[in-house]
Amino acid sequence: MTSEAMDTLGQYKITVWEEESFQGKRCEFLMECPSIMERGFRKIRSIKVESGPERSPAKPRCWWGEALPAEGMFDAGEDLHPEYPLLSHSWVGFEYPEYQGQQFILEKGDYPRWEAWSGNSGYRTEHLLSFRPVKCANHNDSKAILYEAENFQGHKFELSDDYPSLQAMGWGNKEVASIKVNAGAWVAYQYPGYRGYQYVLERDRQNGEFKKYSEYSSQAHTNQIQSIRRIQH
Repeated sequence: MTSEAMDTLGQYKITVWEEESFQGKRCEFLMECPSIMERGFRKIRSIKVESGPERSPAKPRCWWGEALPAEGMFDAGEDLHPEYPLLSHSWVGFEYPEYQGQQFILEKGDYPRWEAWSGNSGYRTEHLLSFRPVKCANHNDSKAILYEAENFQGHKFELSDDYPSLQAMGWGNKEVASIKVNAGAWVAYQYPGYRGYQYVLERDRQNGEFKKYSEYSSQAHTNQIQSIRRIQH
């Protein structure tokens, strides 16, 4: 791998801590982490998300403990491949291992306590146990279609902007039965004002096709969606 590629990859990372306020054992990684417990952690209670490169690397190396190496996070000879999907600066954190449970969008910034990532969700999750980067978030080129019935049937509503209240913008009810993401990545919320359960919806997962509300996430309890926004690139 060239030094230029290493510099680019080094910018793409999330750092997690076992305790609040960036205290205790920490882990810095660049790619999916299906279970932080497999890295020797009991839980994650604070997070920093930093900038990312344009494309994903082939193989991640996660390091943990008090000393994080400046180099060596990738095998020698690895390279960036153009077929890998575009990634954004954002990540998704999950309540349980293997990307299960409630999900929370983690855009660039600091999250010293659980309130910072749960926001106004009304769902108390004091720790996260698995993480993955968001694919293809392009804030300036995001398109999605909401449908009132499953399998993309019934009345539809096309989106290309942020909507803090779908009903105020013309969507006739509180429910969305299916969603098709044609470009970019979105986060949908149960209530107006970006509150309640979060559902991260990406063009490059499931081909952007969410045929019923149970496909929005592993813990989608309702098809109620009343606000939606583009994920920051």
